[in-house]
Amino acid sequence: MQTYESVLARIEQGLAQGRWKMGDRLPSERAFSDEFEVSRASVREALRVLEAMGIVRRSTGSGPESGAILIDKPAAGLGSAMRLHIASGATSVRDVVEMRLLIEKCTLPAVAMRCAAEQLHAESAATKRHSPNCLDRAKELLDLMANPVIDVEEFQQLDAAFHVELVSIAGNPLIEATMLGLRKSIEEYVRQGMGKLEDPRQLLLELHQQHTKIIETLALGNASLAQQLIHDHIEGFYRTALFS
Repeated sequence: MQTYESVLARIEQGLAQGRWKMGDRLPSERAFSDEFEVSRASVREALRVLEAMGIVRRSTGSGPESGAILIDKPAAGLGSAMRLHIASGATSVRDVVEMRLLIEKCTLPAVAMRCAAEQLHAESAATKRHSPNCLDRAKELLDLMANPVIDVEEFQQLDAAFHVELVSIAGNPLIEATMLGLRKSIEEYVRQGMGKLEDPRQLLLELHQQHTKIIETLALGNASLAQQLIHDHIEGFYRTALFS
């Protein structure tokens, strides 16, 4: 084990024991160096790794805003790693599609259950006043995608946000982080696929209709049908974009 790896292990141990929490500023390089009895260069290398992993944000200087702050954004590290693996050929676009299917299909039952519970509550409530619904944000994104003059790039960005939103509703932060980590890789293969089409606007209309059907099905609490729809939606684009 290299020295910086031992520093990482000690910091991980401190996190697990509750020594620091999210938002806390870690000790200075000098303080870590003295405590762990390693060089400041080893501490600096360990902090670089944590920054790349999305665990800390570092600022240079000597003022109150300098140093490393715990932020815990695992999607940053996951996204970078996945893009590199795809670029190197170690991971294929098909691998990304299959991972995406696993994530999105496995989260839909939880989303459907939440929708069903909210519907039951609304029906039993005395007030008719609208209350926030877990699908409200997804519906807002759908409305934006319905713009008849929307350009392809903006649609793709909204499409990616829509799928991340569906996953986030399930309430599992680690699954959401994995989906966020995949997001750039998904956006890239969607962009490439759209670029192969002579007229992508017809496909945009079809994708929006599929999104709408998925939302309507989830709103009814029908998890199994929603899973089939999301499978057909993702696989359908993959085939259309000639990635099969």
